Order: sequence, then C-alpha cells, then structure tokens
Amino acid sequence: MDLEIGLLGCGTVGAGVVSLVRRRADKVAQMTGLRPKIKSILVRDLNKDRGVVFEHEQLTGRPEDVLQDDGIQIVIETIGGIEPAKTYILEALRRNKHVVTANKDLIAIHGPEILRVAEENHVSVLFEAAVGGAIPLVGPLKENLTANEVTDLKGIINGTTNFILSEMTSRDIDFEEALTMAQELGYAEADPSSDVDGLDAARKLVILSSIAFQTEVHLTDVRVEGIRHVRSKDVRYADELGYVIKLLAVGRDHGGELTLSVRPTLIPKVHPLAHVSDAYNALYVRGDAAGDLMFFGRGAGSMPTASAVVGDVIALVRNLKLGYVASSPQGTLSVKPVVDREDERYKYYFRLLAHDQPGVFARVAQLFGEAHASMETVLQKRVQSGCAEIVIVTHDISSAKSRYLVDQLQNLPQLHSVECVMPVEPVTE
Repeated sequence: MDLEIGLLGCGTVGAGVVSLVRRRADKVAQMTGLRPKIKSILVRDLNKDRGVVFEHEQLTGRPEDVLQDDGIQIVIETIGGIEPAKTYILEALRRNKHVVTANKDLIAIHGPEILRVAEENHVSVLFEAAVGGAIPLVGPLKENLTANEVTDLKGIINGTTNFILSEMTSRDIDFEEALTMAQELGYAEADPSSDVDGLDAARKLVILSSIAFQTEVHLTDVRVEGIRHVRSKDVRYADELGYVIKLLAVGRDHGGELTLSVRPTLIPKVHPLAHVSDAYNALYVRGDAAGDLMFFGRGAGSMPTASAVVGDVIALVRNLKLGYVASSPQGTLSVKPVVDREDERYKYYFRLLAHDQPGVFARVAQLFGEAHASMETVLQKRVQSGCAEIVIVTHDISSAKSRYLVDQLQNLPQLHSVECVMPVEPVTE
C-alpha cells in the first residue's frame, strides 16, 4: 500500500530527498507494509533542471495541490526561510498532515507555535535535518537521553565556519581568502553573513537547547559572536600556544539557569573537538547518567541532509503503522531563565597592538595586576609601522573581568588597539 507524500521545494536538498525516497521505498515497504511515494512537488519553475529525472512525481506551482490533497499524509518542507514555509507548514498541520522539515530558521524562531498546532491537530512535526545534517542529534536528545539530566552541550555546528577556520589553519591564509574558497566550493553563500556572523549556529543551538534542557529558548537568549575578526596571525599564535580556533556553540544548565553562547574559542589540541576539520560538525553532550557523549559527521550537503529528512519520514511511516503520533506537548516544558553569568570563568586570549616604545608591556602588566588577572603565557612580536604585538593568555578569570580588562586596555595611551579577545576552552571540566 502506498503512503503518499507531498514535497514543498525541490532545490539541492529536495532533489536529494526525491532520490533517496525512491531508493528506500521497497525496504520501508518490507518493514512496515507501507510504501512511501512522493506524489506532488511544489516548485517555482516547472522547467528548471533539478538534477533528478521525475517519474511518477507531479510538479506543480500551486501550493493547494499539495496542501489540499486529502490523499497526502506527510508533507516534507525543504523551501527554507520563514515565509512562505511557515504558512504552508501550519496549513498542512491544520489539515491533519504530518510534517518533516529541514528548516532550522523556522524551528528556531517559531518552533513552539508549530509544535503547539501539531499537538492540537494530533499530528507530528519531525525536524532532525534542521540541525547537524546527517548527524542524529535531535532524536537522541528527544528520545534516547531522556533518562538523563543534560547539563552541557558543546560543539561545532556550522560547517561553513569550520571549513574557513580549518583552511586558515592548514594553509596559513587569512579569513577573506578562506571565505572565497568556501564560496567557490559551495560551502558558503554569496552573502555568508548568517554563517560567519554566528547566526546559523545560534539558531541550531536554540533548537538543541530547547530539547536538551526541556525549556523554551529564544534566539535573543544566545550571546553571538562571529569569526570575521579572526586573523591568520591569531591562528598562528593559537598553534604556537597549543590550540586551534573553532566557532564553538555552548549551552550549559547551571542548576536551573542557562547560559548560551556562540563565539570563536581557542580549543586545546588534545581536545577531540580540535580535530573536527573541513565542513564536519560535532556535538558534545553531557548527561548525569550517560556521562560525556560525542556525535560527529557531515553537517550539511544534499545527501547528508536528505538522509536526515528521509530518516524522519521512515520514522513517521513506522509510527503510522503502529497508530502512534510523536507529539511534543509544550505543557511539559520547565521554565529556565537564560542569564549572562558574570562569574563564569575561562582562560582568555588577548592580542594587543601596542606602540613600540619602552615601558609599554610594563604598563599592560600593571593593568592586569591591578585587576587581579594573572598571566599564564605572554608572547611579544615586533610588527611594522612602529607597532609591537602582545599576545597574552590569562589564567582563569570571570567573564565580567575579561570585559573590564578590554575597557581598561582600550583607554591605555600606550596601546594602539585591542585586536582580538577569545575564551579558551578547558581540556576537562
């Protein structure tokens, strides 16, 4: 018996979904007795070459051909963005259709509303592909680890920035050159702002934190800093000091208070996350019973994302066969405030550009001493135009003290500028 599916959008991911559903249809039918079949596909251009030969699938430019077809039980959304995807998904849910989506922006911003409408209409919304591509993250957090109290999420969850930083490290090139390479290879969009400014990773962190910490989290709760200011010299200094630089997403539950951040961070070379390179993603999860777990794999691309989408479809087919609806009741969520903890302690990396004259470092050291911020490592390099570069890695200091130091340093007449400040992730916690 065929189980009819509607597909909204058929770009790179959508075309991958079409191919993968065909390849797995017979196997799913053998397991469940229901054979998934894509019936209608909503597209903007009916004549565009999509890299896949359509067989029985009907291409249409009319949303109602998918949303108002009573025979379609599952709707897959791969359009992306907020609108019209939100409108289409809500209509599908209200027409008692289950939804699978890869739309991280939509789930991060409007997830609670979408899940509420799904619950009201006794249908499911699955979104494994919204975070981590082919890496199973949502499912384990929502199902397998529910016996745990999760206290920490920590990971590299944006493939574009990880590719850029990896190329800067391996090729000793600067940000702009590495970004151009990422765009030429299709890892970065023509406008890379969402990736390089940390917003993509922040949206994914919102989704993961909402599930892991069982509370409602918003994008505005995340402290976000991108990688545009990271220079090749920072990468070289990090290497000299025994670190690599990664855009690190961190979510922590401090006894009922959450801290959420996405920012470039120095990671010790002995840490497993330091070895996650190219466009790969990885996520560390800490549970009170399971201990530390790490999930690793390709975080983007047509087939990895399609793998997660079709995995959700197969899960839905199984559930339909059993008469089970995987709802996400919002009433069970706790309320946990998200705070900017002034007392959260890290080592910090400072790169300062100073006037090359006697007594400058002594004045910098005096300022650190007055702030009770001890220095673990200091590097001094002479640069051109009468300036010298000072690199300092502190011992553990609070976030508040790091910000205080930046303010004080910027007011020192002996300093030209505070070029870069980044936290240093500890090896173990």
